Amino acid sequence: MGDEEKRNRAITARRQHLKSVMLQIAATELEKEESRREAEKQNYLAEHCPPLHIPGSMSEVQELCKQLHAKIDAAEEEKYDMEVRVQKTSKELEDMNQKLFDLRGKFKRPPLRRVRMSADAMLKALLGSKHKVCMDLRANLKQVKKEDTEKERDLRDVGDWRKNIEEKSGMEGRKKMFESES
Repeated sequence: MGDEEKRNRAITARRQHLKSVMLQIAATELEKEESRREAEKQNYLAEHCPPLHIPGSMSEVQELCKQLHAKIDAAEEEKYDMEVRVQKTSKELEDMNQKLFDLRGKFKRPPLRRVRMSADAMLKALLGSKHKVCMDLRANLKQVKKEDTEKERDLRDVGDWRKNIEEKSGMEGRKKMFESES
C-alpha cells in the first residue's frame, strides 16, 4: 500500500501543478485580450471621432454646431432606416415560420373560450356582409289558439288559492266557514 499511496499522491500533485499552470496561462490570455480590446477601441475612436477643435469666434462655433447637427440628422436617418429594415425582416421571418408550420401540418391551437352566440350572429361572423337570411325560427311559426278545456275552466272558477286563505283567516273567515257548512 505504501507504493500505491505514493503514486496517488504524485498523481494528485501533478494534477494540481497542471491546474495551476493552466490557470496562469488563462490569466495571461485574458490580460492580452483585454489590452487588445482597449487598443481596438482607441484605434476606432481615433479613426471615427477626430479630436474636437473648439474655435474662438462665435461664427465658427455656430458653423461647428451646424455641422454637428447635420451629422446627427444623418445618423438618425440611418438609425430609422435600420429599424424599418429590422421590422421588415422580422415580419418576413414570422411569415416564413407560419408557412413552415403550414407545410409541416403542425398547427398551434389557440386557447378557445366558449362564447354564447345566436345563429344569426354566428352566420354574420362567418359570412360577413353576405349574410341576409334570418335564422329566427320562431318568427315563421303559425300561432294556434288553445282550446278551453274543462279543467282550465274549473281552475279559473276556483280562482287564486291565496285569496281563499285570506278570506278564511281571522274571525270573519271562520264565521263564513260555519255559515257555508250549515
